Amino acid sequence: MIIEKALIVDPIEGEFTGDIEFDKKIINVKKYDCTPKLLLMPGFVDTHTHGYMGIDCMTATDKDFNIWGNKVLSNGVTYLFPTTVSHSFEVLNNVTQNFSNATHSSLMGLHFEGPFLNKKKAGAQNKAYIQSFNDALPQLKNVKILSFAPELPNSKDLLEKLRKNNIVPSIGHSNANYKIFKEFFDLDVKRITHFPNALSTLHHREVGIVGGVFLHKPYVEIIADFVHSSPEFLKLVYQTLGAKKIILITDSISATGLGDGIYTLGNLLVKVKDNIARLEDGTLAGSTLKFIDGLKNFKKATNCSLKELSWVSSFNALKNLKIDTGRIKIGYDAKFVLLNQDLNIIDTVV
Repeated sequence: MIIEKALIVDPIEGEFTGDIEFDKKIINVKKYDCTPKLLLMPGFVDTHTHGYMGIDCMTATDKDFNIWGNKVLSNGVTYLFPTTVSHSFEVLNNVTQNFSNATHSSLMGLHFEGPFLNKKKAGAQNKAYIQSFNDALPQLKNVKILSFAPELPNSKDLLEKLRKNNIVPSIGHSNANYKIFKEFFDLDVKRITHFPNALSTLHHREVGIVGGVFLHKPYVEIIADFVHSSPEFLKLVYQTLGAKKIILITDSISATGLGDGIYTLGNLLVKVKDNIARLEDGTLAGSTLKFIDGLKNFKKATNCSLKELSWVSSFNALKNLKIDTGRIKIGYDAKFVLLNQDLNIIDTVV
């Protein structure tokens, strides 16, 4: 197949006009001057999403995971990492088993958010299942990311286990002080879960994780829904860390795309009103954000370039996970998104 007269955005080579020929892989990229009919970008990557349109990661069957992979194509997502919440090992093992039986080409791996988190920063995680690491782990087949709180006992032992299983560690739901953050940063823990939410905040006498991030610039997940962070904060992160360190995520729950009502996250009740998901006590409980809307919000808040947009929506996440794809280049996977000038999706190719 051939797509002609496109404004092509590659995260390394930047923007150029031309044609692209592809089958399962990109066969040829022809560069020439033309008036583009559409915008072509690498497929989007969502590394943190709990659910979508009635499907919940914790209860999804293999069929549900396949349906999920199909449904998010309409949002441009071609690399999907369903994300758990803290729960019993038995339930987490069931998630990994069902995911392992799914076959959709967008399903790249699982993200375990917990259960090794700090109860003081639980957010919408069920405290009954939060624990410290004590040498036991749930099944880790297909787990690519694990969010944890480094200040908990035995966290260095957990980190060693993650390394042996080629799992990327991410600091999340943590009340760690700056000293602990820096200690684990120096141990190559250079990813932060839904920054700056559920993390120790910046104070002028103890800068915490938030201050540590601004000083040392690890990768940070960002929920660009203008609820978890204001447009001004997104602009601050963009100008301070730079686009190469930002990973857009949705943190979406099963209510996404279904409207207001009562839902669950794990086994906690969630009320969605005006598309904002909260627990009964008012705590934010994930989001109802669609990836394409987060991308538009980030562009609006930062006025970033299209090349930078390809970093935050795709390339950075894949690079952090050491997955060599996400480019518009000969030999790479034919996974890309076609958009108009207003960043509305025309089609998603996988």
